[in-house]
Amino acid sequence: MLLRLLAFLLPEFLIDLAFVLLLLGLVGSYLLAQWMIERCSRMKIERAQTQRDRALQLMEKMLLRSKARHGDIDSSRILSLPLAELVAHLKEGSLNPETVLHVYMEKTLEVTKEVNCLTDFLPDCEVQVQELKKQQEKGLLFGVPISIKDNAGYKGHNSHCGLVHYLGVEEAEDSVIVQVLKKQGAVPFVKTNIPQSLINFDCSNSIFGQTLNPHNHKKTCGGSSGGEGALIAGGGAILGVGTDVLGSIRMPSSFCGICGLKPCGDRLSDRGILSPVSGKSAVNMPGPMARDVDSLALFMKAVLCDELFQLDPTVPPVPFNDEIYHSKRSLTVGFYDTDGYFLPHPSMRRAVQEAKTLLEEAGHKLVPFTPPRIEYALNELCIRGFFADGGTTLADKFRPDIVDPNLKQQLLLYKIPNIVKKIASFFIRPMFPRIANHVEAHSGCSSIKDLWNHYTAVKEYRCDYMKEWRKLGLDALLCPMLGPAFNIGHPGKLFAGFGFTMLFNVLNFPAGVLPVTTVTAEDEEELKHYMGYYNDPWDKEVIKGMEGGVGLPVGVQCVALPWQEEQCLRLMKEVETVMRGRGNKLQ
Repeated sequence: MLLRLLAFLLPEFLIDLAFVLLLLGLVGSYLLAQWMIERCSRMKIERAQTQRDRALQLMEKMLLRSKARHGDIDSSRILSLPLAELVAHLKEGSLNPETVLHVYMEKTLEVTKEVNCLTDFLPDCEVQVQELKKQQEKGLLFGVPISIKDNAGYKGHNSHCGLVHYLGVEEAEDSVIVQVLKKQGAVPFVKTNIPQSLINFDCSNSIFGQTLNPHNHKKTCGGSSGGEGALIAGGGAILGVGTDVLGSIRMPSSFCGICGLKPCGDRLSDRGILSPVSGKSAVNMPGPMARDVDSLALFMKAVLCDELFQLDPTVPPVPFNDEIYHSKRSLTVGFYDTDGYFLPHPSMRRAVQEAKTLLEEAGHKLVPFTPPRIEYALNELCIRGFFADGGTTLADKFRPDIVDPNLKQQLLLYKIPNIVKKIASFFIRPMFPRIANHVEAHSGCSSIKDLWNHYTAVKEYRCDYMKEWRKLGLDALLCPMLGPAFNIGHPGKLFAGFGFTMLFNVLNFPAGVLPVTTVTAEDEEELKHYMGYYNDPWDKEVIKGMEGGVGLPVGVQCVALPWQEEQCLRLMKEVETVMRGRGNKLQ
C-alpha cells in the first residue's frame, strides 16, 4: 500500500519541485541581469570620470607650459574685458588669441574646482588658435574662447545628456552651431555639465555629480544649461552655447545672474545637438549665454551668416538685423508680474515692477497684458505634447542608468502607466486640482488622431495669443522669470516652476533673460508668509526651495514675436540700460 502511495505522489512532488526550481532560477537570473547592468553602468561612469580627470590634468599641463614660455600675464585685465572690447583687442593684435585662451583656461579650472561645472576639455583648441594666425579674414568672434553645453556635438568627443545610455559614443563631426562658431573665429575649449536627461532645472547627474551655484553653494545653478550658467557667472567663460527646450537657457541664466537668449525654433540650427527624445514637438534650440546683452547680440550676428545657411538649408537665410537692435524708437511693451498659475517669489514681482517703472521713465509705453488660458497652455499644450507618449521613451533611456536622486520623483511619473495617471488624477483633483491636471497631462496623447488634435490646438492658441498681442499694439513683452536660485534638490519637486519659460516654447517666441536686481532682506521676510494661489504641496515647496536667498540675482524675461530675436534683444538692452542707469549693482 505504501509503495502505491509513493508512486502516486512522487510525480506530483517532482512537478512542484521543478516549478519552484524554475521560479528560483528565473528570479536569480533577473537579479543577476540587474546586477550586471548596474555593474556595467558603474564601470562606464568610472571610465567617464577618469577621462574627465585626465582632460583637466591636460589643461593644467598646457597652462604650465604656457607660463614657462610666456611668464606671468595680467589675467585680471583680460577677464574684465566685455566681449566687444576683447574681440577688438584680438583683431588689432594688442592681445594674442593664445594668451586669452590660456587666461580663460586657468580661470575655468579655478571655477570648476569650486562648483564642478566641466565635463570635458577640447584640446584641439590650441591648434585652432595657431590656425587663426594664418587667417586673412578675421571673423566676428575672432580668438574668443567659448564654452559649449555637453549635448552640443563636438567631433571626437561624447555628448551624453547626463545619461549612461549615451556614454562612450564619440561624435563623428561638429554640430552645425560649433562649425559656424569656428568659422567666425571662436575657439570652443570646454564642455559643461547638465542634469540627467536634460529635463530638470537642477544640474546634477549620476556621471559627474552636482554643479553648484557660484553665488551660493547651497543653491543650484539651474538647468539644463547649468554648467554654462555656473561657468560664465564664475568668470571662467565670456560666452557660451546652451540649449533650451522648456527653459534650459533661461533658468540657469536667471539663477546665476547672467544673460541668455532662447531663439525661436529654426532661427538657428539644432543639427548635431543631442536630445534624449528625438521627434518630440518641442525644439531643443541652441542659443547664447553671456554676461551682457550686447554679447548675445554679437553672437546672433556672428552665427546668422552664410556659413550657417549653407550648412543647414532648413534655417531661413535671414541675417541679424542691426537696425532693429540699435533702434532708438520708443517701444510699446506689454507686462505682467504674475501669470495667475504660479505666484512668483516677492523679488520676482518687484523686479518686473521696477523694470516697468524705469522703462516708462525712459519714454516707453507699458501696457498691462494677461496671458490667455495659462494653465490650459502649460498642461494641455506643452506637457501633453512634450510627453505625448506618456514619457515612456524618456524613461527607457534610464534603464541602464543609476538614477540621480533629483530625478526620482519625475522618473516615477514617466514610468506610471497612463491609465493609472488618469485614475490618480481623478482622485487627487478634489484636493489638489493643479497637481491633478499636471499628472493627467503626463498621460500624453492616446492616439494619432489625438496627437493631430493636439497640434491643431497649439496652432489655435498661438493665433489667440498673437491676436491679443496685436490688439494691444505690442512690440515686446516684459514678464517674470523664475528665481532666485532654488536650494539643491528642490527643482525636481516643483515642476510648476517651468511655467514661466515653457509657455514661450509652446508659442515658439524668442525669449531672453537678464539680471536686474538681487534678493533683499525684505523679500526674504515676505517669502515667509507665501501662500501661493492653491495652497497645495507645490506652493508649500516654494518656501523650502527658495529660502535663504538674500543677495542672489533676480532676473526678468523679455519676449518678442517669432523671428524677431532682434526686437527681443532690443527690449533686453533697454532694460539693462535703465537698470544700470539707476546704479543697480548685482552682488
